[in-house]
Amino acid sequence: MNWFLLIALLSALLTEVLGQSIPYDQVQSFAEIEPVTESDKVMFKYKPQLKVSEGCQPYAAVQEDGSVSHGIPWFFKTASSTKDCEGSELGSQIYARATEFKGVYAIVYAWYFPRGREQISAPGLRPGLRPFGHRHNFEHVIVWIDKLSLKKSKILGVSTLSYVWMYGFYRKYSNHVPLAAKYLNGSSVKIEYHNSRLLATTEVRVTQKEGEYQDLVTWDQLPEAARDALSNTDWDLTIFNAYGSKMPLKDGTFLKTLEQAWPFA
Repeated sequence: MNWFLLIALLSALLTEVLGQSIPYDQVQSFAEIEPVTESDKVMFKYKPQLKVSEGCQPYAAVQEDGSVSHGIPWFFKTASSTKDCEGSELGSQIYARATEFKGVYAIVYAWYFPRGREQISAPGLRPGLRPFGHRHNFEHVIVWIDKLSLKKSKILGVSTLSYVWMYGFYRKYSNHVPLAAKYLNGSSVKIEYHNSRLLATTEVRVTQKEGEYQDLVTWDQLPEAARDALSNTDWDLTIFNAYGSKMPLKDGTFLKTLEQAWPFA
């Protein structure tokens, strides 16, 4: 029995049960709309730019009617194969949610990638070969500012998520407090999506490299159907998603994300 294929099929069926899924390159992204609330204006002000050095380009995870991306199967893929995810003609997306937290203001920005290709490496593999991975991948960064103010706020620091091996995989945040000016372009943090050579996993980090901007949609701007779909879809589908990549903005995960990343003593 082909266990890899069976796991992939069961994962796909689970996604169908939890919400209607459509091909990853047919998900219509949300166009940016003029922010109205002070919170939305601040999230737009600090929107990061993303440099994709390795892995898929970011795509939209959900569209207006609540249909979600079906993602890209992880089996039979190698680390050098990105021809099927070089960007969507329907637009890319960045999601954001913000709140006051322990006396400061935290903004979580998240990107969706239709495949997490390199979550596990195996001993003895030649460089570049990564036969394991998983469908769907969310990456996020947290921008910490001192107050909710469009004109008077300033960046206190930035947290990026990486992964560490110590008798098993676990999540670890890299905190940059204060953030060096070389990682900024105006009020925008420069972020790189890259391949960690140590653990052979794609992840994000601050960078000096210039990146691109994606259309931003905030959590409150999303229609209810789309917000519910992002929250209720099981994006963590296979045993090969060893790091437990989740949708970081949904209720139940959002505040835990901030607690885990808290960079101040």
